Amino acid sequence: MNVCHVSKLCMVTALVGFGAAFGLDKAVAAQPDQTDVEEGVQVLTRGPVHEAFAETVIFDPEPDIVVTAAPPDPIEEMPPEQRPEGINVTWIPGYWAWDDERNDFFWVSGIWRALPPGRQYVSGYWGRSEQGFQWTSGYWADARVSEIDYLPEPPETVEAGPNIAPPSADHSWIPGSWVWYHGRYAWRPGYWDTVHRDWVWVPDHYVWTPRGYVFVDGYWDYSVSRRGVLFAPVYFDARARTRPGFYYSPATVIDLAVFTDHLFLRPHYRHYYFGDYYATSYSDSGIYPWFLVSSRRYGYDPIFAHDQWQHRQDPEWEHQVEAKFQHRRDHEDARPPRTLAALIGLSTSAGTSKERSLLVATSLDQLAKRKDSPIRYQPVDKEERQTLAQRGQEVRRFREERQKLETKEADRSAERPSKESEPARVKFPRSPILAKPADELGKDQAPPKTPQAPPPDPEVKPKPKKKAVRKP
Repeated sequence: MNVCHVSKLCMVTALVGFGAAFGLDKAVAAQPDQTDVEEGVQVLTRGPVHEAFAETVIFDPEPDIVVTAAPPDPIEEMPPEQRPEGINVTWIPGYWAWDDERNDFFWVSGIWRALPPGRQYVSGYWGRSEQGFQWTSGYWADARVSEIDYLPEPPETVEAGPNIAPPSADHSWIPGSWVWYHGRYAWRPGYWDTVHRDWVWVPDHYVWTPRGYVFVDGYWDYSVSRRGVLFAPVYFDARARTRPGFYYSPATVIDLAVFTDHLFLRPHYRHYYFGDYYATSYSDSGIYPWFLVSSRRYGYDPIFAHDQWQHRQDPEWEHQVEAKFQHRRDHEDARPPRTLAALIGLSTSAGTSKERSLLVATSLDQLAKRKDSPIRYQPVDKEERQTLAQRGQEVRRFREERQKLETKEADRSAERPSKESEPARVKFPRSPILAKPADELGKDQAPPKTPQAPPPDPEVKPKPKKKAVRKP
């Protein structure tokens, strides 16, 4: 059988690129063209962040992007041979994402994830629409919930930021949201709450589906450095992914130490993006730098809010973040490489701290050897890898069940919600990606107490919904 094992490809390219670190011959490390070991395969160092790794919070969610091309069949994906330690860590398979510039799909690699305690992952999917194929985003639902309410479209947000001073420097503003209250929407105001160093609060928000809007209640997630391992996306052309016996195992890791240095958000796709999206054309197409999302009221960025709190003693931090972005926007040579091949070429000559800050990826082997990593690693035996590889099939079945519940046929049913009716409540299958309850985790893994939000205010009146796309 002709097996195209991309794990070996990725490992070869990573080793070539970081030859000095691995003690390889310098002559080999100086030949970045050797990364093209497998024709039709390109490891990328930019792209959408797996939605299960970082969930977006959009104030006024709208239907997700539509493309004319049909997504390829899911590829077979084998988990890597090393994993983070922890009883609440598991493998979450990847999925196809759309690349506007390439006008084609590429693969968002699976991830090792420390699951948000008490949550279950409802994976996103591509479904048919009148215009082509439409993305429906995934989200982290309460693990105790077995029924889903599909609600009418919520009114436009009236969130305007803090209206009172914070109780202390250890507090952060949690935005308000509309909630379904006695048969209609009522506004629940924002509030200040204590920030915790190792935890990020993801506030209440809504996710659009073809059947209606799903309310996702707020939850605690691990800080980015403790969430797991984020692997680089990969482009496979049709010849590579349709070979007999083809499977893929990721080995190139996005370095979380520089993750927020090059972070963006695309509200219309409900994805974070990582890497080189500095050119003005990306902002014009709806991909915005992370620090603009909250300030321009597209939504709330939990990661930015947490980093902002961490740098609360530095009054220049936000200005420095914006200045770095502007410099990279105006100077192409200050941007990180877009592919592993380009990164390898840069790594062989990186001699200054400025250049090293652009080394956005590394090999999993090298990452596991780091002594400064907040995550410890352990080997994954063959039997466990095969069991976890079957997780891809379980997620596909779950995704198909979700899609059937949310198709237009279901939307046309008598259960369809409207502004005057009750939500459509349906039984929902249990996700194969299920976190342990907080009380079953150790002290360092159990989240803080859930914040006490203020009650809804029925006196706040909704404003007419604006359909225009907002830009910076």
